[in-house]
Amino acid sequence: MDFQPTEDQRDLRAGVRGLLEGRYGREALRAAVDAAAGTGTGTGAAVDRGLWRELGEAGFFALRLPESEGGVGLGLPEAVLVFEEAGRALVPGPLVATHLAAGVVPGAAAGTAVVTAFDLAGDLAGDLVAYLGEADAVLGAAVLPVGEPVRAADPLTPLHRVARPGAEASASASRSASRSASRSVSRSASVSAYVSEGALLTAALQVGSALRTVELAVRYAGEREQFGQPIGAFQAVKHTCAQMLVRAEVARTAVYAAAVTGDPGEAAAAKLLADGAAVRNARDCLQVHGGMGFTWEADVHLHLKRAWVRAEQWRTAAEAEELLAAELLDSAG
Repeated sequence: MDFQPTEDQRDLRAGVRGLLEGRYGREALRAAVDAAAGTGTGTGAAVDRGLWRELGEAGFFALRLPESEGGVGLGLPEAVLVFEEAGRALVPGPLVATHLAAGVVPGAAAGTAVVTAFDLAGDLAGDLVAYLGEADAVLGAAVLPVGEPVRAADPLTPLHRVARPGAEASASASRSASRSASRSVSRSASVSAYVSEGALLTAALQVGSALRTVELAVRYAGEREQFGQPIGAFQAVKHTCAQMLVRAEVARTAVYAAAVTGDPGEAAAAKLLADGAAVRNARDCLQVHGGMGFTWEADVHLHLKRAWVRAEQWRTAAEAEELLAAELLDSAG
């Protein structure tokens, strides 16, 4: 069986990459980052509504809607290719939630509405919601809740804390119990049904970022010279870059396979691998860049911060491990 992308799928990926390079290249990314830093709040930048509409017009959000409903009529395998490119470009905004809301929330498919979700792990004080201040709707919520802005690690992912009913009464509960209660209160049954797909699409974003940091590390290793030769000639740097590539490709293979099968367990495994690849590759990319990698001007820290946030979205490592362990126990029984 041939699991390589078809010609149509490759064309789709190339088209999305071309769109993002023209509309949200490095200059646009850095302008957004500088604008977020200029606010002095640390709560991130607004969603680019123009870009959002362009993504909608290109079919980004309606990709899996049937053609009879105005969609493109494609499936998860095509969706992960598209999201991989978005992750590579570090496109900000609740891409996954808006994509999942297509056909459910008016305007989501066309990109005229921004939809977020209760997809982040909360704490005893309440649930964290990304882009709440920019959203027109929250997936699965009847009304748009009001939240308090909180400082975010990623300058392009603004966060709000939404108070949870009965939070004071549960203050003495454990974090894991609190998280479980949070989801039962904040997520409707319809949102819970999206968790597996949301995790897989987020994993695709992570894979795109992991592959991009490989490119950044290899390029810098070929440009930066020490002792009269590029640092990429040194064995330690070669090994680091090779390990980054293997990590990213293993995660990408897992994401593609889960997209074909649609199995929740495989989606959880893909998310687990992709989160690890995105975070570890960004850290290794920092090491390859040396002191330069820790500066604001370098893009490496943006990939690391975004990877940290995505690792907490839809399905965390602990949740993925629990699901996989349960499946193993079921199969053994």
